Amino acid sequence: MVTATLTEVAKFLRPGITTAQIDEMADTFIRDNGGVPSFKGYHGYPAALCISVNEVVVHGIPGSYELQDGDIVSVDCGVYMNGFHGDHAYTFGIGNVKPEVLTLMRVTKESLMLGVAQASANNRVGDISYAVEHFTSKVHKYGVVRELVGHGVGRKLHEDPQVPNYGRRGDGKRLKEGMVLAIEPMINLGVRDVYTKEDGWTVVTADGKPSAHYEHTTVVRKGRGEALSNFAPIEAAEQANTELNSSYYKEETTTA
Repeated sequence: MVTATLTEVAKFLRPGITTAQIDEMADTFIRDNGGVPSFKGYHGYPAALCISVNEVVVHGIPGSYELQDGDIVSVDCGVYMNGFHGDHAYTFGIGNVKPEVLTLMRVTKESLMLGVAQASANNRVGDISYAVEHFTSKVHKYGVVRELVGHGVGRKLHEDPQVPNYGRRGDGKRLKEGMVLAIEPMINLGVRDVYTKEDGWTVVTADGKPSAHYEHTTVVRKGRGEALSNFAPIEAAEQANTELNSSYYKEETTTA
């Protein structure tokens, strides 16, 4: 259901739409399909989705902000259904996104898949952490957020173990077959430092540069991990939506 919801979001996104409208649509979609938004009411969080635009890393509260050409927007979705939670995030580009930001998004997504591959029985949490950090920080020189981490997920939204996006191979809890983790790189174009706004939720990069965030609900298997959530339908819907709005984006580029 988390993948289906983010696929609907991909169809819905366009310049001029507010983040509150996106949240309302997703809330309705989740409930109409027999699920319950995991985030809504969690420690007082007021919305079904976390919608984080540009320099907002995670936990952006939906509101009156209207998406603009060139924005990137991380949409994090949790759904409780059939006794279990799913947790899934994707960063979308709106129109003409700067090349260096597109590269950040691509690298962050690739780092997630490297982390998922390390979710192998008898590996340790640190093997996932190292895979993400090495690729994003050592190879690509991005800032890896340390204040926020991935986590176990199942009958509760947040379970042990914590899954940082930085660490050393061979450190941390040993992974057992069948364990389910939410692996979620949060990677900044600039410095790794972040701060939380006065609302107590919204986490922002310290230097105001963009941040990307992708997340898969992942099961530990023998040999390599398996993502239970799926980017393919989201990406297909995103591409179709981009083609639908291509005339708008061309007009904006010509005007600029």
